[in-house]
Parts: sequence; structure tokens; C-alpha cells
Amino acid sequence: MTMAWGLEARVPFMDYQLVEHALSISPSLKMRQNGKFPLKQISRGLLPESVIERKKGYFPMPALKYVGGEFLEFMADILTSTACKNRGVFEQNFIQKIINNPQNYMTSLQGSRLWHLALLEYWLQINVDKKA
Repeated sequence: MTMAWGLEARVPFMDYQLVEHALSISPSLKMRQNGKFPLKQISRGLLPESVIERKKGYFPMPALKYVGGEFLEFMADILTSTACKNRGVFEQNFIQKIINNPQNYMTSLQGSRLWHLALLEYWLQINVDKKA
């Protein structure tokens, strides 16, 4: 349900007693060893070490990584629209470079930077421009 509204939540960890306890732990302990120290300590012996120490991941949608065809046209239309140009948020020469070679402009998690820019502009057109 949270994802339907663009929210990220860790529902299993939302027990109020656990939250109260977590708030009582000193920040220096919580941030020890790059963060999540208490949670990792509790998990040791219960979960495999590979789970406890794995790197953060994400769940990419293929379109976020490989942009082409109608989807690329859709994003290009949004980012080259009059509304986008008039807004002046994006440098249009840079936008054109990304549209021409979306695979050369990836995020640090190897997602499409074009997707992020188009999504922001699309949101602005729907939620700001339509209400103005």
C-alpha cells in the first residue's frame, strides 16, 4: 500500500515499542560501523552473514535502465515541451544530449537519468501546471 503512494516504509519495524527503544539508543551507537549496528548485532546468529552484510540494492524496472522506442519518445516529448522549456528548470542543451544518448547518462545505481528528469517534469506538468 505504501508503494502505491510513493512511500517507502519498513512495516515490520514499526512496532511502537521497538520505535521507542530505537529512539532511546544513542546516535553514536546507531551509526557505529557505517550504520545499523544494533540491528546487525541482533541479527547475528539468526540470519546468514551474507544477508546481514550485503550491499544495499534496489529493484530496477527495465524501462528505467534501457530507454528506447515509444518510451524514449514519450520522455523526449515531455522534456522538450513548451511547458518544460518555459519552466527553465533544465538546461535544454544537456537534455538534448541525454535524449540522444540515454545509455551514456546513468545514475550511480545504473538507472536512467533521463527517466528521473522526465518523471520530475511530468509530475510538475500534472500537479503544478494543471492546478495553476
